[in-house]
Formats: sequence, structure tokens, C-alpha cells
Amino acid sequence: MTAKIRYGVVGTGMMGVEHLRNIALLPDAEVVAIVDPVATSLGWARDALGDHAAAVESFDDVATFARTAQVDAIVVASPNHTHRAVLDPLFGMDAAILCEKPLATTLADARWIVECAAAHPRPFWTGMEYRFMPPAAAFIEQIHAGRVGTLRMLSIREHRFPFLPKVGDWNRFARNTGGTMVEKCCHFFDLMRVIIGSEAVRVYCSGATDVNHLDELYDGQRPDIIDNSFTTVDFANGVRAMLDLSMFADGAEHQEEMTATGDAARLDVLIPPGNLVFSPRVGFRGEKRVERTRVAIDPVAHAAGSHEGATFFQHLAFAAAVRGEAPVEVTATDGLRAVEIGVAAEISAREHRVVDIAEVRALDASDA
Repeated sequence: MTAKIRYGVVGTGMMGVEHLRNIALLPDAEVVAIVDPVATSLGWARDALGDHAAAVESFDDVATFARTAQVDAIVVASPNHTHRAVLDPLFGMDAAILCEKPLATTLADARWIVECAAAHPRPFWTGMEYRFMPPAAAFIEQIHAGRVGTLRMLSIREHRFPFLPKVGDWNRFARNTGGTMVEKCCHFFDLMRVIIGSEAVRVYCSGATDVNHLDELYDGQRPDIIDNSFTTVDFANGVRAMLDLSMFADGAEHQEEMTATGDAARLDVLIPPGNLVFSPRVGFRGEKRVERTRVAIDPVAHAAGSHEGATFFQHLAFAAAVRGEAPVEVTATDGLRAVEIGVAAEISAREHRVVDIAEVRALDASDA
């Protein structure tokens, strides 16, 4: 590999442009190629590249890119349902790959990607930015250090804005996204696994489309993506987790709130503004001993994306893996596990029942 990591970015819509901005902040890295079949998206990428755009090759198909581009690392930020087709030729290149979440929209495609990643000689990384938000990372570190004692309960709340428009409106339909519980909530199911340190065994999700997109039609079809849900997940080690999602709460002060409760204390994180709130047990009517701290976020990294600086810190870790200086922190199998929980949640919401992860894993390729 050359001293400077040469990147190609496949898919230059909203998230692809965020990757371009963050790669530009990395030491010893440069974007040398961009790929997108939509001319408008390529234009957004050139705007993001600024003066460097003239030196960057542009491709409108991934097959030509895979045959001719000279890159050390590839970022895949194409629409969810295209990941398998996009990755197929990329696995033939001598380059590390970072594939955006969700790994795939179906279990069959996710399993195929895991198999190919295992055979690929270079690092493969699933893009799970939320792990790398500085406040979330501090939250995770303190839980793993035992600050709450033995963890027994985890709750995550995301109250946010509706899904934004995407090129071709692909994100309005579950057939393209995997459904909201896969597309969006894979982040939180991944966080649950990381924080709890165990695997999910059963899922119950109550969700519906109640507010967003009800007046939208695309070629006569109404969007079918869930816009609010409660999901509980039981883990093999006995810890229970809950996700509270609302996609029509744009006015909420905190977009994400996470609470870990153990036998010794409770720890909360609020994102933004990055506050950690530690509340040790004090006994009945005991005087509260709440401690509040704030995790600072680098303003440059924060300005380069919409994930509280997480994309930049993920890229630092990915670049270290590309150079062979550190292991892959988010594997293809991690991506598959998050998709499994998301698929279970989608089934649960549709069929109004508890779904065992063993049932999901038993689905054959035709059903998955």
C-alpha cells in the first residue's frame, strides 16, 4: 500500500458526501475516485471535493471502477438494497472496504456478504457510526469499566425528524431499505450488542406508520416504512434492552438518550449536548449524589457530518485497520447480527408477536 491511503467512494448521495468531507480531514489520505450512476450525485461529490475535484476520477458504474481504479480503500454508501450488487465486483479488488449500514436489506444478502468478507484478503468494515460518537463511546467505556455495577437494563431513545428525501425516493419503501427497523435501528441494535456484550435471543416490536409520509405517493404507491415503535430485546446473558423510536419528534431537545442501569448505579448520556449523568444508588430517601459531566466534541469533526463527529472517528479507526495497525472494530458479522435483530423486529411489528432470533436464523435463502 502507498504511504497515502487512496480512497474510492461508491455512492455519492448525502452519506457519501459526508464520507468525502471526513476523509479530507484524515492525515495521509486522499480521494482518487468517485462512483455514482446519477449525475446529480456526482455533482454533489465534486462540490464537496472543492479544488481537489479535478484530480478525482468519476465513474457512473461500479464495474468499470472495479476494473480500472487504483485504490487502497473503498467506501460503499450506495442505497441499502444495492449493497450486494455493488460489493460483488469490489471483492475482486485488492482494497479494504467500508460498507455503510445496514450491511444488507435481506438476511440472504447479509450472509453472502459475510462469506465474501471472510474470504477477502483485505479488511472489511461495517459502517456503524453511532459507536464512534464521543459521548456514546464514553458511555460504553464507563459501563464496561463497571461504573454501574452489573448491567441489568439498557434503554435507548431516538426521537428525531422524519426520513429525509433521497435520490429516487428509494428510502420510502421497505423493499429498498429493509424496513425502518433494519435501515435506521440497526445502529441501536448494534449498540445494544456492544454495550451488553451478549447476543440477542428474542425480540418484540410494536410499531406502525402513524404520521409521516401518509400523503405521499410514488408511482401510485404509498410509503410503507414504520415511523414509530417500541422494541424490547432479550439477551442471552439475561440483560434486557429497549428501543423507543419516534420519527416525528423533530422538536425534541435530545435526539438520542441512552440509559444503562446496573445493580450499583444508573448512567445516562444525552446526545446532543453530550452530557453524562451518573446516579449511584443511595437507598430509600437517601440523599441523591448525581454527577454530571460533558464530553467535548471536536468542532471540525462535528462540522464535517451529521453524526456528532462520529464519522471522522470511525474513519480514523478504519484507516488504522487499512494500514494494518489495528484490528477491524465492526466486522461483517457485526453487521449481520444487527440486521437479524432488525428483521426480527420487522416481523414482530407486522405479525404482532414475539420473534426468537433462532427463528430468524433458521430462515432459508428463499425466505430471508
